[in-house]
Amino acid sequence: MPHKVTDQTFESEVLKASGPVVVDFWAEWCGPCRMLAPVLDEVAEELRGRVKVVKVNIDESPETPTKYGVRGIPTLMLFRDGQLVDTRVGGMPKGQLSSWIESATA
Repeated sequence: MPHKVTDQTFESEVLKASGPVVVDFWAEWCGPCRMLAPVLDEVAEELRGRVKVVKVNIDESPETPTKYGVRGIPTLMLFRDGQLVDTRVGGMPKGQLSSWIESATA
């Protein structure tokens, strides 16, 4: 299950994490974000131990999405050892999401 990260915890939870971290930038009012959430939960469960999945609510933590140029949500960013590796904007089916994460973490 993805856990919540804020502007205050982003550095310790994402940038200082070892290995791959998927960050989901989302908001309560975003329909596509709500549709992506259960898919992301499933993928997080399947990849547990290999990939860390976290969520940043852009309304509660506006500094981090601004810093990374998030314009539309949902935006998924993949970090590896503190470095931004890839970004995807918009929802995607589970198979595509899994493939994207696995290809970027291989």
